[in-house]
Amino acid sequence: MTTEPTDPDRAGAASVRPTRAMMERDLASAALGMVVVHDEAGHSVVSMIVRDDMTNGFHITHGGLVFALADTAFAIACNEDERITVSQGADITFLKSTAPGQKLTATARRRVRTGRSGLYDVTVVDDQGDIVAEFRGRSLTTDRTLPPA
Repeated sequence: MTTEPTDPDRAGAASVRPTRAMMERDLASAALGMVVVHDEAGHSVVSMIVRDDMTNGFHITHGGLVFALADTAFAIACNEDERITVSQGADITFLKSTAPGQKLTATARRRVRTGRSGLYDVTVVDDQGDIVAEFRGRSLTTDRTLPPA
């Protein structure tokens, strides 16, 4: 998992929080080439370039991988403190297909967080800014913290 500055004019500036231990351990997101663009409590942006091996039998992006991108943005946004927050459930609506070579970007935003429960919306867009999918995630904050590496 890598990070990149939010503002390309400020490349090298500290415009992104350091990658947290949660994401440093996220081998699935790293294997998919996901890049954390923005990371703050309740809001995150994650991008990914679609590769040939991410397509289905119709040579369009596999829906499960679009879901994985949205789910990663959701995970970053809802893990707002040292307590582990997990998904209670999520659904996604696919609105446009994409193909290899396209960059997908998922933007997650907290809608509400009350007690241990949260609701987050994630919009996935392609490199033209067209909406590819809308994802809604429901979170549950636990009493656990991330164990030492």
